[in-house]
Amino acid sequence: MTNPRRVTTTCALALGVLVLAASSRARERPPIVERIAKTYGLGSFGQIEGIRYTFNADLPGAKLARTWVWEPKTDRVSYEGKDKAGKPVKVTYLRSQLGTQEAAVQDEIEPDFVNDQYWLLFPFHVSWDDGAEVEDTGTHELPLGKGSAERVLVKYPAEGGYTPGDTWELYVGSDNRIREFIYHRGGPKKPSVVVTTWTDYRKAGPLLFSLDHHGTADGQPVRIFFSDVSVKLTGSDTWTKAR
Repeated sequence: MTNPRRVTTTCALALGVLVLAASSRARERPPIVERIAKTYGLGSFGQIEGIRYTFNADLPGAKLARTWVWEPKTDRVSYEGKDKAGKPVKVTYLRSQLGTQEAAVQDEIEPDFVNDQYWLLFPFHVSWDDGAEVEDTGTHELPLGKGSAERVLVKYPAEGGYTPGDTWELYVGSDNRIREFIYHRGGPKKPSVVVTTWTDYRKAGPLLFSLDHHGTADGQPVRIFFSDVSVKLTGSDTWTKAR
């Protein structure tokens, strides 16, 4: 099985990506990391043969829809969507053999996969990504809604990747679910700051997902949401939908 810590990391939205090299040693993590991981089902991730989902984005002047199947044990990716010219595309590839794929897969589809997968699975990456520093800063007011939550900073390394130095602020409720977040890009690409909610929580098999994110990207309205989310469990030929 491919070590999930080795998957590449993304920044927010489909407008840029960060590749994270996992550190050679795990950093000490605050207890909330384990609580978040448990809440989202990380302890049962070994049961997952496949995750299927469509990433949707409503951006200023653009709408995106990309459908993926990720098989984490083999790190095989299947994509269905459109290329930059708007033509339909279907492709399946092993990420371990990415270098053998055509340029469009390496330069466009794989970065999109990384981006979209991070939006769906970021609570797991807080635990997986050894190279990131995680700090529990205590209770803070929510950036968008009313009330307060525990603020957890996830800082990526200042060197390596497309946009090194990215920081994610997670606002975590008493139920250990992310309620809102702020993303700060470490590099010059846009958007520089993204603030969204984490809502429409549903379970697919043992995993918990947030399917809807409303907010702003550099002050402009943005919505990221997922449809047709389902998982396939070990020993099963059927997909279990998020409900």
